[in-house]
Amino acid sequence: MTSPTQSLQHTEAQARRALLDIESYDVRLDLAADDATFSSVTTIRFSSRGGPTFVDLKPVSVRTITYDGASVDPDTLDRGRLPIETTAGTHELVVDAVMPFRNDGEGLHRSVDPADGRHYIYGMSFMDAAPTIFACFDQPDLKAPYTFHVVAPSDWVVIGNAPGEQVEPGVWEFEQTQPLSTYFVTLVAGPYHLVTDEHDGIPLGLSSRASIAADLDKDADELFTMTRQCFDEFHRLFGIRYPFGNYHQAFVPEFNAGAMENPGCVTFRDPLIFSSRVTRGLRIQRATTLAHEMAHQWFGNITTPAWWDDLWLNESFAEYMGNRVTADVTEYDDAWTHNAYARRQWGLVADQRPSTHPVAGNGAFDATVALQDFDGISYAKGSSILKQLNARIGDDVFFKGAIDHFETHRFGNATMHDLFASWEKSGAGDLSEFTSSWLRTAGPDAIVLDREASVIRRTAPAGHPADRSHALRVATARPGEAWKVEPFTVAGDSTPFSAPAGAAVVLDPFEDSWALVQPDPETVSLLKAALPTTDDARLRSGIWNNVRSAFHNAAIDPADVIDLVEAGMPVEDSDDAVSFTMPWAIGKAAALSNEPLASLARIHQVMVTKTSSSEPGSTLQLSAFQSAISSATDARTLRGWLAEDVPDGIEVDLDVRWKILVALASMGEATRDELDDALAAEPTAKSSVEHSRAVASMPDAEAKAWAWQRFTGEAGVPNYELESAGLGMWRVGQEHLTDEYAQRYLDALVGLEQVHAGWVLGDAVRSFFPITALSDDVVAHAELLIAGGVLDLTVRRGLVDMTDELTRRIAVTKAYGGPS
Repeated sequence: MTSPTQSLQHTEAQARRALLDIESYDVRLDLAADDATFSSVTTIRFSSRGGPTFVDLKPVSVRTITYDGASVDPDTLDRGRLPIETTAGTHELVVDAVMPFRNDGEGLHRSVDPADGRHYIYGMSFMDAAPTIFACFDQPDLKAPYTFHVVAPSDWVVIGNAPGEQVEPGVWEFEQTQPLSTYFVTLVAGPYHLVTDEHDGIPLGLSSRASIAADLDKDADELFTMTRQCFDEFHRLFGIRYPFGNYHQAFVPEFNAGAMENPGCVTFRDPLIFSSRVTRGLRIQRATTLAHEMAHQWFGNITTPAWWDDLWLNESFAEYMGNRVTADVTEYDDAWTHNAYARRQWGLVADQRPSTHPVAGNGAFDATVALQDFDGISYAKGSSILKQLNARIGDDVFFKGAIDHFETHRFGNATMHDLFASWEKSGAGDLSEFTSSWLRTAGPDAIVLDREASVIRRTAPAGHPADRSHALRVATARPGEAWKVEPFTVAGDSTPFSAPAGAAVVLDPFEDSWALVQPDPETVSLLKAALPTTDDARLRSGIWNNVRSAFHNAAIDPADVIDLVEAGMPVEDSDDAVSFTMPWAIGKAAALSNEPLASLARIHQVMVTKTSSSEPGSTLQLSAFQSAISSATDARTLRGWLAEDVPDGIEVDLDVRWKILVALASMGEATRDELDDALAAEPTAKSSVEHSRAVASMPDAEAKAWAWQRFTGEAGVPNYELESAGLGMWRVGQEHLTDEYAQRYLDALVGLEQVHAGWVLGDAVRSFFPITALSDDVVAHAELLIAGGVLDLTVRRGLVDMTDELTRRIAVTKAYGGPS
């Protein structure tokens, strides 16, 4: 019965909300029947004010439907909607259906661990996947409590949104949940390894696949410690207890997002359980993700946006609080520096795309459109603007307003207007101008120094006029002198500023405002001397973001970027600086320079030297060695490292081994048999993903055809392997093999939604985009396709963004000579 489905429109959701109140869901699932499908029996009790409506249901087949005791013809189900006629009063709908296990990270996802062949299941109901698990009124503002009853293999553990217990072998009964939106409903089931603890009356749990149990056990103390610290801080800040019973953190395989804030059972992608040595930056990323999801328990779970156009309320708030709380109460007090390297460019680049949109009020007329705005604007930009708001109104008013918001709309839904009304009521004053300028206007202001005119110029984004004042700091330094940092307000299109003669000038280095800031040409030259003596890690992160923004806009020569790498990286002491700057310098600056191989060689030498000079065994050494591998052009060097002829302190573990193998494969210096043997020797989930990347990276026609089969669906693979194949396929220097696929890619986009869906559809569009085809013809053909009105919305959005990226890379090559 599976067929194309309709995306819920906002007007439809409003009409259904005006008609219905949901009393409860009772869901019975049998997960033990077979590997492809499961039985789902849903009882929905609700009241209506009378009128026609529909239930969301996306089954493989329907056994029976009973509405108020009368049988309903299953054939009335149309494109995922079951129409029902309601009278005023209470009703009961019972749907007995067969549902699909999925392998795209949505719905009830089922995966097989390549390490031991065991099966694992988890539920991901966001954004419109719940109807493939149970029949429901699938929209965020029709909340209801849920009671689950689950049959599973007897050796499985089952975890849900509410506490549960195994009442007999393979039979699990769960308590009723607090009122939840459909997209929060989850179930985690399988032979998971469990670790439990308790804090302040809250039962805590962690789980992972059995094959990585030892790695979870190794990290459990750190994870529980951070969880306890974050709970204490959120309780202090909000004065409202966590209300969802248990707090379980499940690390699950093949998860699309970083994590999902399901009340009572948060799901995380399981690469966040580290099976190899990792950098400090990756541990900070995990810590901020953990704190982000905990912030959601208040902002998002207690009080939920009424519709997807206020998605930013969830994500921006959690992003801000996740970074703040991590920096304030955990061992990772440098979380804001990490955020500068890891998230700032994500948001700024998204805000400069043709697809940019306001943080708020983005016109999400249906759920599919809303999913396209689940991006760096909703996270990084929104977080930055909330940080600005906090600086403006102060902590007392900020949290007083947030608490009022939670208490007023406890277990209910609210809008942006409701939140800002709470802040204004709490003493913030009139925020209408702030919301109009910062939240309802798309794009960043460009702020640059005009030395000759002695002004700092502010330019509003084209098509998005605004008059925004920027309260920021300016850092200046002459060669050999310390940096001077002073506050500065950019209050108009030109603000007087006299740059000290012969001084580098860095605008907004601490990212106090949201703006596109770039170094002027004289500063670029002076930074080559100033960067090595800059001892403030936050200031260095601001410098690199200035440089990266300039490169994105073809305002700095790639050769200057390589000079800055040679100047700054030898003295860098933050592994975040290395881990986030070097992949960009290698993959963009060196690749688009007029001498790519020479640029790579220069970077490689810097990273080899950095590896040797760093403290043995340090995460800084590890990050340098990873970049040395990525920049290597000599197969003999890589072979030596693979044979464990490495500097003291470096361990050739699974991650390092596969990084080397991928590099060798891309050079044509690793055979398919060698890659297959490496996978067979260590058949882990990580190995499967990296094997896919390595095979697709090989410089031969067979490898490119192998990767292409995954894009077209001829070869079905899990989501992580699909993405890695796409990223491996397009390699600089292999254009003679891949150029023919550029037009084939564009042709395949029409109807691609029939091959891939949801998150995976967007990932496929982006990862398989012909990013190395530096051709105006490719851009022109892509733009024609974008304008043609024939593409699925998810496909179109991905193509718009990637075409803009390609256009900008071509602009760099035209401005500075490009690869020779």
